[in-house]
Amino acid sequence: MTTLQSIPEAALDQLFRKARTVHAFKPVPITDELIHKLYDLLKWGPTAFNAQPARYVFVRSEEAKAKLKPAVSAGNTAQTLAAGVTVIVAHDSRFYEHLPSLFPAYDAKPFFEKSAEAAQATAFRNSSLQGAYLILAARALGLDAGPQSGFNADLVDKAFFPDGRYRANFLVNLGVADHAGTFERGPRLAFDDVAEIV
Repeated sequence: MTTLQSIPEAALDQLFRKARTVHAFKPVPITDELIHKLYDLLKWGPTAFNAQPARYVFVRSEEAKAKLKPAVSAGNTAQTLAAGVTVIVAHDSRFYEHLPSLFPAYDAKPFFEKSAEAAQATAFRNSSLQGAYLILAARALGLDAGPQSGFNADLVDKAFFPDGRYRANFLVNLGVADHAGTFERGPRLAFDDVAEIV
């Protein structure tokens, strides 16, 4: 019988049980080295056809934050400006151009070239997955994360992706939490409320 090898309980706590969505950050800088380490970890998460459609803009400088600010909802502005870095998780609408090298098993590129609907659905779904991998990778490296959809995607696209190829999916604030601004943990639905084994 195969024995499953789980990661330690402390790691499970750090990734899931004790991790929180952060709404306030301490003024701790996020280095280039840590950003590269983060990407080098999250990139291993699986995507359909190994397509890796997500694209990331790490908004860290004051100038870049000022560019992002008009697109962020009023309730999210303070935490976004305070975060060590805010990641724009976007997707590449022409991700399939990389498939010949990323997915050499067979030629999947023509399928997406011929179907804008399939390309959009695949890009959005898998960039969402990759954004989730980013959150878990950040937590694994000791960072706190505050993902948000409270922003104007059209304004982000105009400011950061004016050629229209990339499109914003969601934002993730990263840094070191100031838990004075952390809300009480919300409840979670029980297994029987959301799942069944058939």
